[in-house]
Amino acid sequence: MPTKLLAILPLLLCFQAARAQNDVVNDDEKSSYNLNKPEREQWLKNTGAGLFIHFSVDAQLGVVISHSLVGASDDYVNRFFTELPKTFNPDKFNPREIAELAKLAGMKYIVFTTKHHAGFCMWDTKTTDFNITKTPYKKDLLKEFVDATRAAGLDVGFYFSPEDFYFLHANHLPITRDNLKFDAAMTQKYNDYNRRQCEELMTNYGKIDVFFIDGEPKEVVKETCWRIQPNLLITRGAIKTPEQTLPGTPITQPWLSPITIGTAWQYQPTNERYKSGTQLIDLLVEARSKGGSLLLNVGPKANGALPDEQEGRLREMAAWYFLNHESIDSTRSWVVNKENNVLFTAKGKNLYAIVTEVPDWKEGERRTFTLHSVKAQPNTTVSVLGQNGKIMEYKPGLDVRPTFQQTPGGLVVTAVKSQRIYDDHRWPNALVIKLANVQPALAEAVTVETTAAKPAAASTQLSGRLYNYKGKSVTRARFAYRPYRGRVETLYADPWQYSAWVPVSADGRFTAPLKTPKGAFEYKAVAEQSGVAVEGDTKLVN
Repeated sequence: MPTKLLAILPLLLCFQAARAQNDVVNDDEKSSYNLNKPEREQWLKNTGAGLFIHFSVDAQLGVVISHSLVGASDDYVNRFFTELPKTFNPDKFNPREIAELAKLAGMKYIVFTTKHHAGFCMWDTKTTDFNITKTPYKKDLLKEFVDATRAAGLDVGFYFSPEDFYFLHANHLPITRDNLKFDAAMTQKYNDYNRRQCEELMTNYGKIDVFFIDGEPKEVVKETCWRIQPNLLITRGAIKTPEQTLPGTPITQPWLSPITIGTAWQYQPTNERYKSGTQLIDLLVEARSKGGSLLLNVGPKANGALPDEQEGRLREMAAWYFLNHESIDSTRSWVVNKENNVLFTAKGKNLYAIVTEVPDWKEGERRTFTLHSVKAQPNTTVSVLGQNGKIMEYKPGLDVRPTFQQTPGGLVVTAVKSQRIYDDHRWPNALVIKLANVQPALAEAVTVETTAAKPAAASTQLSGRLYNYKGKSVTRARFAYRPYRGRVETLYADPWQYSAWVPVSADGRFTAPLKTPKGAFEYKAVAEQSGVAVEGDTKLVN
């Protein structure tokens, strides 16, 4: 391992204390180097979604995975490490069924927790007895996962935490994630421990496609894994992985967002709130419209079976993906990622206008949308994915053809929901309108930056700035704002409220006062370009 990397490892162990105050975990941006092969990063950019599985010995308790050990009493810690393994028997874990369901739902890879922060290893490791083979289950559960995932034709991904609470406990060190400091000897011991575990993972299970590193020290893990498997794609630790949130604007570099199907990573039998299938589909669509990938997390029950609520939502996603896969796989961002509730993905000269947030759109009803960022060509055609545009059940003779018309005010598109998906004729999920052979009506979108606010007791001054805005018909801007409910609560947040429109100065700056809300709030700058609202990223005011 390079001397430079060894020198910074003790500092990396202290990194957790310096996390950003915006409550978004994305510490991979501190990474010192990235040896991902360009073709592997290109694969991720073409990949709409993956499945994340969080599963460990404390699923038996239905508590947050690993973190209950921090600040726990000696009694709790001792029983966690000695008693929980005696009763862990996930004999209902069926990786074949999970992999087949993930594939139906459009996932191209599955990332499994080989070891979370507690230090419990889900494989037959020689480094510690705190592992799955020393439980009533006895078998190497990780091998079963790898074999089933490959058999389904999906790529194999491992999650690995270098932070290891069992190691700390065994070495009589405090269980903490903050300001943990080792002397040189303990640093070497910790590095060697993680290195040997990564060597097992990289040599005992064949080709591994994706690796997600959560915690420090990342660098020893990266060096070990890339040395043994140079074609490995490392996500967290090398590229952007904003957690429990999506970026506010499109990103050209490869990225993924790990997001839970409920609020918890591991199975939580009570006090849990699951996102609806519609919300999860909209998350997938938004991620693709911004050039990224959704890594959607599930948590099996203690016996290894998926909870019914999670399986049901994956099947709802599977139905939607079965209809609309063309708009998700190997697509790119459009010149803007959305117009109001219509989000865009693109492939070649084809544009997919994905109409979200239309729960009251009835079967047989025609809806009209005006798109300002799209321009029709002489050979443009329109269709609705999944529909033939000719027939609707029980309504012979009804005109269900989609249409388009180029007008001075924009491209006017109409579509009908003519396909029966649910028995009650209510399909609340996004409809995808395919516009073949179109061109952007905007040569380039303006760049909108949400800049720092100036809070005060009575009034907060919100500010933003535009770049590349000359000659782009941008004359006014405003701000969206709402109370901040927490990183996990994004999909339960209040609707955005908007300030009045304000003029943009000659240097691209604009400001607006806001009566200071009680508590934390988030806000983003919005500029209007040729009738299209172009948004900046979201910022937080505590």
